[in-house]
Amino acid sequence: MSKQRGKLVLSSAEKEQLRQLIRAQKTPQGLAQRARVVELAAQGMGVRAIGEKVGLHYNQVAKWRRRYIRGGLGALQDEPRSGRKGNLSTEVLRRIVDQATRPPQGWARWTCRSMARELGVSKATVQRVWSENEIKPHLTRAFKLSSDPDFEAKFWDVIGLYLNPPERAVVLCCDEKCQIQALQRSQPGLPLGKGHIRTQTHDYYRNGTVTLFAALDYLQGKVIAYTAPTHTHRQWLEFLKQIDREIPLSQHIHIILDNYSTHKHPAIKRWLARHPRFELHFTPTGSSWMNLVERFFRDLSQQAILPGSFGSVRQLVDAIMQYLARHNLKPKRYVWRAKGEEILAKIQRAWKAALGENKTVTII
Repeated sequence: MSKQRGKLVLSSAEKEQLRQLIRAQKTPQGLAQRARVVELAAQGMGVRAIGEKVGLHYNQVAKWRRRYIRGGLGALQDEPRSGRKGNLSTEVLRRIVDQATRPPQGWARWTCRSMARELGVSKATVQRVWSENEIKPHLTRAFKLSSDPDFEAKFWDVIGLYLNPPERAVVLCCDEKCQIQALQRSQPGLPLGKGHIRTQTHDYYRNGTVTLFAALDYLQGKVIAYTAPTHTHRQWLEFLKQIDREIPLSQHIHIILDNYSTHKHPAIKRWLARHPRFELHFTPTGSSWMNLVERFFRDLSQQAILPGSFGSVRQLVDAIMQYLARHNLKPKRYVWRAKGEEILAKIQRAWKAALGENKTVTII
């Protein structure tokens, strides 16, 4: 860099460094502003014009221009500021960390403010110490460990379909989304618009429920659906018959489903015996996360059900079917990528951490 005839001249490398600094999302606003000042100064713009463009006083513009000439890019950083050093004792720090996992009797957890009052420090101090030690009392992670004695056999049966789908066959992830409520908001809300978020009343009227039976084609991403007021074995049988009609007779049908008693009703078994192209693969008990149709149900809920207001079950069903029709026009697959060995190792660690049991999962 040099100063020729009052103009700041930058090399190509310096220009590129400034551009990256200005465009990077993680660059602090003040630093990006100073880099912009240097960039405009190198283009020959005057300090007053630069100040108006970036929102700084022209004296500040001149200051950062001079600093860059003297010290380069590093001179644009904020200088270390003096300040009082922390005066927390080691004992107080230890108590903030240790007591975070032991709330008072009758309390589920500490809050930053309650612990700050208890220990006589500021809320910000508790918050900082918790953050440094990755302590998050306000968060809870839900989990479910299957106790199915045939877990491993069922696990590999289902995972095998995902990782190595059979040829000339269709793999369907099936389940019911039961008791979907047709909720009607008590008052109309405001739609999403520029400058304001979408609004929705907290109270509602219940106008009935419906059950959605869904079969997600693992390879194609399309969904076969059927709705009914209840979810007994009779409705499940009707859904199987619908699948039988919609899937070409030349294809074998592998169905992934859970251990719900409806799926194992004697009437269902008799029908399946007469239709040998159907082959059922049951997920382990308490392992619905293995069924990819659950991922589709989440998207359906977030996009079509939860935001809606339905005056009747018919309106709810219409909204569901419209979403399904749009989904099937441009289906997107949910692809299973996790390795079975890694999942089993994670489950083994979870058993030891959660229950301390000497459980082992043998990997074939």
